[in-house]
Amino acid sequence: MISNKLQGYLLTGAALVAMLPSAALADTAKEKELEARLSALEQAFGSLQGELQSTRAENAQLREAVARNESKTIEVAAVAQAAQAAATKPASAPADGFTVGNGATRVKIGGFLKTVATFSRWSDGDAAANSLGRDFYLPQTIPVGGVRESTDNDFSAKQTRLWLNLETQVAGHMLKGYVETDFQTATGTQGSERTTNGYNLALRRAYVQFDKLTVGQDWSTFQYVGALPESTDFVGPTEGTVFVRQPLIRYSLPAGKGLTLHVAVENPETASANQGAPALIENDDDSMPDFAARLAYSGSFGELSLAGLVRQLAVDNGAIHDEAMGYGVSVGGKINLDTARRYDLRFMATYGSGIARYVGINFAPDAVLASGVNKLRRVDTLAALAALRLGWTPKLRSTLMASYQDADYAGSLPVASLASFNSSAWSLAGNLFWSPVPGLDLGVEYRHGQRELVSGADGQLDRFEFVAKYSF
Repeated sequence: MISNKLQGYLLTGAALVAMLPSAALADTAKEKELEARLSALEQAFGSLQGELQSTRAENAQLREAVARNESKTIEVAAVAQAAQAAATKPASAPADGFTVGNGATRVKIGGFLKTVATFSRWSDGDAAANSLGRDFYLPQTIPVGGVRESTDNDFSAKQTRLWLNLETQVAGHMLKGYVETDFQTATGTQGSERTTNGYNLALRRAYVQFDKLTVGQDWSTFQYVGALPESTDFVGPTEGTVFVRQPLIRYSLPAGKGLTLHVAVENPETASANQGAPALIENDDDSMPDFAARLAYSGSFGELSLAGLVRQLAVDNGAIHDEAMGYGVSVGGKINLDTARRYDLRFMATYGSGIARYVGINFAPDAVLASGVNKLRRVDTLAALAALRLGWTPKLRSTLMASYQDADYAGSLPVASLASFNSSAWSLAGNLFWSPVPGLDLGVEYRHGQRELVSGADGQLDRFEFVAKYSF
């Protein structure tokens, strides 16, 4: 490296050279010698200048390298600091569920806690104490032919629901399991309102799913669950909807963009009644499963569903043996009325013969066993529902709903022998829900329902219902 003092000498020599006249340098030998020395000095000066410039460039590169190293050192320190912070930070639970079995299976738990308070008034007497008709709208339990009494008030938390969802990746396939329970649908021993109000846990759904195959208990393939509107009630438009959960084997096949075909064999059960006695009988004499299929389409506008059902009805008690074929078709959908999907229209229409247990929670029998001839006479069923959802604000919404069912008995059966059988039912309802915070729903609903028998006798129900529901 060249010092500042040497640089000064060089600059001084250059200045002297510039001051000497070129013509005088060539006059004498001494001058020639001086000229040679000056020429050598110029060469040395040029060489030193080149060395100076090279040294300056090297210094600039050195400073740039030092700056880069300092930047890298700072970056490495920052990364090390972040790593140390991450290592010392307490581990948090997964955002959605937890894993078991060496992390191979993810488990999710959910459900809701729901309490309802109902104020019911029947036009022709009261529904029986602790009956399902006191807990939710069940048109077949509306009293007929009695005397109007005062309004009845009931509180219940039986509809509280718990579910468990499991997922496991197995050799590139998805294996799933699902279990869902509540306290509303248990049969047998139940609690008493007088003391502890303790109620039994009941199985709703339990199935295994491997890719497109589902085996276990689930909603029937004949049912389009998407048509069910939001309601304070357990079901809502009960008489107008297909509503069945049962064991099944189902295969779901993608059939195009947004289109899926579901085909299934499902648990059979003929629900018949004897001529002259409307009580339903579970025969458990079926030798073939029920066959169901549903074509579902989903798009930006909403959803559409077309379902079909074929089944064999059977009664065999040794002395009496008869079989009949049942069939049905159901169309449903949910149409979005705005881009934010706060408004929608839901609907379902179902028609069939010998399929009554699938509709309205078995409002009518599948078939009536005609006395004398001991033959099954199928019951034709027509049912429909419609519901309009109105999203007033992100936290405030309403649903208006209407539903209807008509049961048509075989003309060969005497009307007098069917007088006490259910003929038709309908209801209208409207509600208002408020969700002050995510997961909490507070609602109020009014419903008017009517049941009519084949004889023409009828009964009405007017009910106000309040609900508080915490979903998790």
